[in-house]
Amino acid sequence: MERIASLDELPDEGTFVFRVRDEDGVDEAILTRTNGDIHAWINRCQHWTDVRLDDGDGAMLRNGEIVCEKHGAYFETDTGYCNYGPCEGSRLPTVDVEVHDGEAYLDDEGYDFVGTGSMDDGDDVPQGTRGGDDFEL
Repeated sequence: MERIASLDELPDEGTFVFRVRDEDGVDEAILTRTNGDIHAWINRCQHWTDVRLDDGDGAMLRNGEIVCEKHGAYFETDTGYCNYGPCEGSRLPTVDVEVHDGEAYLDDEGYDFVGTGSMDDGDDVPQGTRGGDDFEL
């Protein structure tokens, strides 16, 4: 298992971007915290997979769901299931993570950990986040 971040670094409401590598190359993933549980997903809307849900300053969240700002799709943070929008019924690709002693670890044989932050920022400094229940499309 490879360490991603301390749970203290993860926002209570928002996302944390990190990079992973698989046989196809490097991609971004996002960590989310839902009712104390940590989940990770590939950072791509399932309607148009070239659209990132977190563009480097935190994915938009509304009522505990990740919102695609381009299409208005809603993804459940605990299952990755799209319950509204043009890709309704699809799921975000899962990245397996584990939590031990207050640290989040990549625990997915399909991916290697590359670093934290988006692919665009060129460093390992975690990006910001945004979220809350007051966002409206």
